[in-house]
Order: sequence, then C-alpha cells, then structure tokens
Amino acid sequence: MRCKYNVNDYGIVFTAMSWPVISENLLDKVHNHMLNPIMLYKSKDIRSISASTVLVLLILTLPPLGCSHGDDTDGGWGRTPAPTPRFGERENVGMLEFDPIDEASGLAASRRNPGVLWTHNDSGDEPRIFALNEQGKHLGVYSILNATAQDWEDIAVGPGPAEGRQYIYIGETGDNKARYETRTIYRVPEPVVRSDQEPIVSALSGVEAIRYHYPDGKRDAEAIFVDPLTRDIYVTSKREERVAVYRLPWPQDTSGVSTPIKLGTLPLTKVNSGDITPSGREIVLKTYDAIYYWTRGEDQSVWDALQGKARLLPYYPEVQGESFAWRHNEQGYFTLSEEKKRVPAFLYYYPRQPLDGD
Repeated sequence: MRCKYNVNDYGIVFTAMSWPVISENLLDKVHNHMLNPIMLYKSKDIRSISASTVLVLLILTLPPLGCSHGDDTDGGWGRTPAPTPRFGERENVGMLEFDPIDEASGLAASRRNPGVLWTHNDSGDEPRIFALNEQGKHLGVYSILNATAQDWEDIAVGPGPAEGRQYIYIGETGDNKARYETRTIYRVPEPVVRSDQEPIVSALSGVEAIRYHYPDGKRDAEAIFVDPLTRDIYVTSKREERVAVYRLPWPQDTSGVSTPIKLGTLPLTKVNSGDITPSGREIVLKTYDAIYYWTRGEDQSVWDALQGKARLLPYYPEVQGESFAWRHNEQGYFTLSEEKKRVPAFLYYYPRQPLDGD
C-alpha cells in the first residue's frame, strides 16, 4: 500500500472552489489532523459548504503521504534497499510550553542529555536556542555568544573537535532571495541539561563559526546533519527541482571561508530538514509533505547511501512542518512545526515497531 495524494495539490482545489466560506477553525483542524472523516461529516462548520469542497476536506483527513509501512519507494533510484523499518501511529506528546518558540525551524535530540531536545526559531529572532523535553516542557533559553541570526534553518547534534564530547551545530544557512555570498554553521559544546529541570537562562561560550560559500552559486538550504562516524557536515539545498548535497569534510575550517564539496543532486525538492541516527546507519531528508529514508551499509559513505532507494516513512503533514529529529536511542522520531494560521505547535512522535517476524 502507498498513499498517493499530496496535500499541497489540494490548495489549488480550494482556491478554485469556495475557500472564503470555509471557516479558519475548520481549516486549522484539518491541517492539524484533529478531525477524522466521521467527525468532519458531523461538524457544524460544513453546513454552508458545497459537497465537492466537503469531499476534498474529507480526503485531507485520510492518512497522508508516507503512511505506508511497506517497501514502496519514491521513484526508485539506485540499488535495492534493506527492509523498510516500521513505525507506529503518530503520537501527540505535548504542545510546546514556551510561547516564544513560534517559528520552530529545526529540531535535534541531545546525545549527552537523554530526553532533551533542542530547537530554535526561524529568521528574526535573537541568536539563541531552546531546550525542551520529550513532552514539550520548557527547560531553558541558551544564548549563542558571538553569533548572529539572519536566517537559522536547522540544528544538529554530533561529535566535534574534542573526543568524547557532543556539539550543537546551528545552520545559518537560509537564503530565500539568494543574497548571501557566505553562510555559516555555528558549533558549540553541548551543555548539561536535565529533562526535568526548571527553566533557566544561560549563555553558551566556546562557539566556533564554520563559514563557507557554495562552489556553484548562492543557495537556500534548510537541512544539515553531522555524520557521527566521520564528523563531516552535510548540507542539502532546498529550492531546486533536484536539490544538491554538499559536504564540509572534517576537520572544518573555523578561521576562514571554505568551499564545500558538491556531491551531486537528488530527485527531491523543498527539503527543509535532515537528520542521521547516532549510529550513522539511518538517514532522513524531509520535505513539507513527506519523509524520505535511507539505510547506510557498513562501508558506505553518506553519499553512497543516498544513491540507494529512498523509502517513505509515516508522516502527517503539519501546517508548516520544518523539523525532524531521530530520538537519542533511535527508537522513533519527532516532528515539529512552526505556528501558522493560529494553530499552536505540537511535538509529535512516531515510535519504532518490530519488523514482521521479529
């Protein structure tokens, strides 16, 4: 089984139909998948809507792209993959407690502090990151010293200069209008945070700036991750019909401006998040309506793995979903969205399930 519809396609349908008479409350519920088809049919919000519009709304409440647990792929490029992992139904684990997190544009699970997640706002905020636990409880605000925040788009956790330490990587990689010659990834040692602590305000020192410019012109990029096996940094562009993947090899230059290696392109577009498991064996790139998944063999590089077939993982598209993070123990993954159309941001979790026969 494979779910074939694309939520973005239905925006065209709505525009051509009676959009003004559909209440914002109903649209918010549909976009956030708070209604199932029976609830929608009984809803008083649809009394003045045409039958065709109701049909489209009902379709939007069906399981979205990527709901299959089977072996389907998107187009199928590269070699035959390993069995697709299984993940359970989406769990709403909590609404974000801290109101200033209103444009969550990245998400990463702490490796040093089990049960702690890191996020940040999109452009327009101060250079700061937020700690929360796996239920959305606010744990603290951490300013990043000697950093600027033009357009932060993703965050990652991984190894760095000091053996045995974990670092937070913050991607100042956004460039909607292709204005910036140089982009920056900030690297800072990860602090100790308890998943049950009272919220604190702190500042992180020891920040290093990894500045770079692309070998093929200005790019908007919203997905970064750090290979835990090699310490290389990977950046994926967003807006091209075939997005490009770049590698900043270890050790990264923190004194000048480097040029990443362009590895090639992938048949995806609108990539807005990426992550790799702590073991380095599972890789994800996320778009607004799908999560693409690759496995990595024992002796494979990240790029070699990305030449394999991409599988779709379960995902219910969110209003402005731009964040994905593997859980620290690899037993599931989290997604998070910006707050749009007055829909609050919820933290969602998809638990890993045993494969058939396990």
